[in-house]
Amino acid sequence: MSHLVYAGVWVILATVMVQWFIASGSKAKQPGAIPGKIDERLSHQSFVFRAHRTFQNSLENVPFFLAAVFLAVFAGVDSQWFAISVWAFAFARIIHMLLYYGIATERNPSPRSYFFMIGIIANIVVLVQIAIKLLA
Repeated sequence: MSHLVYAGVWVILATVMVQWFIASGSKAKQPGAIPGKIDERLSHQSFVFRAHRTFQNSLENVPFFLAAVFLAVFAGVDSQWFAISVWAFAFARIIHMLLYYGIATERNPSPRSYFFMIGIIANIVVLVQIAIKLLA
């Protein structure tokens, strides 16, 4: 099972790297772009804003999930549900990214919100598995 978990973690990390390149590249192409600064007037109608927010959202969510995954690995969690949770998170982040890139909406919940929630549920499942392992 662990090779599936490691492959899922690789997909998550590769996804964040792709988001980083897209966010950086789209911003750098803007006239008068300043490294490290996003125009405060931008909103969801701007792809630069959406690419930046997609990357930032991953930076806000992925580290906590990866910490849970690594703790699960160190604690010896090796179940089918663990692997499924990692892949559910990986796919949810990819679909969240694609929806964020493609749909300019300020509506909440937006279609991407559902995949954000799938990621949260996957995280909870991993945390519960860790707790069960530690209490056993």
